[in-house]
Amino acid sequence: MPKPSSLDPEKELMVKTKTLQRLIKEASYYKKEVEENQAKLDKMKADGKDEYDIKKFAEVLDESIMMVPDSDNRKMVALHDLKGFVERNQDVLNQDGEWMKTAQTLLSEHSV
Repeated sequence: MPKPSSLDPEKELMVKTKTLQRLIKEASYYKKEVEENQAKLDKMKADGKDEYDIKKFAEVLDESIMMVPDSDNRKMVALHDLKGFVERNQDVLNQDGEWMKTAQTLLSEHSV
């Protein structure tokens, strides 16, 4: 159960929207990092680099891979949080405001 907030609804909308934007960017970054590290590991293997270096870099890749589901989960939590907040506060939020438009765009692009 979310805790009651003492923030102004418009300010809380801004915070929740910025949080979601950051988490979307972070999830995208981790996915890109996995692709880049996989390509680098494949190149290291093809070039016959030292086995120890390959093993250590594989560990780095594994850590990046583990971050993808975690960042996706945090993104989904923020998405559901923003959606619920918008639905609960529909009557008090400025429907034409910058943050409401941004929130609606994010919610439609990353549908829940």
